[in-house]
Amino acid sequence: MAPMERKSWRKFLIIGASLAVVGASFFLGIGVGYINRPAVEKVVSVLNQETAKPQEVDFSLFWDVWRRVESNYVDKAKISREKLVEGAIAGMVRAVGDPYTVFFPPQESKEFREEIKGSFDGIGAEIGIRNSIITVIAPLKDSPAERAGLRAGDKILKIDETVTADLTVEQAVRLIRGERGTKVKLTVFRGSDNNGEPKEIIITRDAIVIPNIRTSVKPGSVFVLQLSHFSESSPDDFQKAVAEFQNSGTSRLILDLRNNPGGYLAAAVDIASWFLPAGEVVVVEKHSDDSEETYRSRGYAALEKTPAVVLINQGSASAAEILAGALRDQRGVKLIGEKTFGKGSVQNLEELPGGSSLKVTIAKWLTPSGKSINENGLEPDISVNATTTPEGSDPVLEKALELLR
Repeated sequence: MAPMERKSWRKFLIIGASLAVVGASFFLGIGVGYINRPAVEKVVSVLNQETAKPQEVDFSLFWDVWRRVESNYVDKAKISREKLVEGAIAGMVRAVGDPYTVFFPPQESKEFREEIKGSFDGIGAEIGIRNSIITVIAPLKDSPAERAGLRAGDKILKIDETVTADLTVEQAVRLIRGERGTKVKLTVFRGSDNNGEPKEIIITRDAIVIPNIRTSVKPGSVFVLQLSHFSESSPDDFQKAVAEFQNSGTSRLILDLRNNPGGYLAAAVDIASWFLPAGEVVVVEKHSDDSEETYRSRGYAALEKTPAVVLINQGSASAAEILAGALRDQRGVKLIGEKTFGKGSVQNLEELPGGSSLKVTIAKWLTPSGKSINENGLEPDISVNATTTPEGSDPVLEKALELLR
């Protein structure tokens, strides 16, 4: 086995496709780079930093509204300047129009950092915004959400009695998450069943521990490796799975990335390195100034000659799309299943004064062939629709086994 030297890698997290509901906000399709900033006692101190003000912007209306609120609001004692500033900043960030660019006030920032550790209470699903609608990206395997019948692609119309039409992903997350043992009712539109009518799904929240990898052996000397997400431990777990494959007596591999909402970029590149020779491009990061940063295989290459296929669906997002795209572009590996979600942007998470943080989109991902993943997704080479299949059947896996025979 090749050594796994990863300490020098930039710590990027591509959290699946948006803020998740795997408890609160675990996967969420974003890239996170931690940038240290000097601490400032109060958020309102930002207002006094003259150098931070864009000189070409007229702030007179802002200050006029500020003064009017402070002077005229009926319950002056309830006005918090810190909250006013946080609200103004949040509104400014929302005006960008990007669901992945988000301002976190101190408490939400703290929760976000805690929840990316991977074990928490919730329903075990990831949500994002598709066509301006809160949409399920993927339920986690064996999660409360999956057991209750929630599916990738479900459009969430209501959370309990709250209509989601005007909610941000973060607001929806806060309504869905909660303590284990409590229930949440989601009204979803699926379209493929229930006669096209909305369907109510009641989910009992529970502790969510996210498994990395599951393996199995299928008839015909085929090894199935199911990767549920890309965490910090995924490279080590994948290395163990490679050893298991090599000792299994099998000769062909199915990499199952269905309902994988993403995770650490470093993990995706590291895993791609088992399939690609050293120096091969895995993904290209393109910034707003058209500069590019290329991430390349480390060349472990133990699976370079192994016949393989990759399974995908609309719950495959972000890092999963990066890995699938790299294996198709560089190895000619066939993608089987459904079109992927299309989350191909990366965000930095920057610490701000007073414990707040800002998650801002800084780049977009391109496959080695130059294809943009963002919003487009990856089309499968062999399309298999599994949304209306009988319980217990898996036509996508069956097609993969047929192809590898």
